Amino acid sequence: MKKKIAAIALALPLFATFAIAADSSDTPQQNKMAACSKENKGLKGEEYKKAQQACLSKGATPAKATAATSPNVPPATAEKPAAQQTKMAACSKANKGLKGEEFKLAQKECLSK
Repeated sequence: MKKKIAAIALALPLFATFAIAADSSDTPQQNKMAACSKENKGLKGEEYKKAQQACLSKGATPAKATAATSPNVPPATAEKPAAQQTKMAACSKANKGLKGEEFKLAQKECLSK
């Protein structure tokens, strides 16, 4: 009986490994990233980052293309995060001195303008 239990205990991780390996397939984005990484092999630092960004931005995925053409969704811009950070910094300065719930409410009101 102990031999059977030992055999099962040893075989269980082996089967689990095969099940996990069969289930983990790469997504199209992962495949694209791997291809770009191979393409830019040998580049370093800022040059590598720029080449990767250019490679990854080629050909938008269908989900992004649909979102960008939707009438209710504004097109994504690189300036939007910077504008949000600037707005948050201005609101923080305006609400300096407030604490806790007061600060949260004032920030929420300021950022919603």
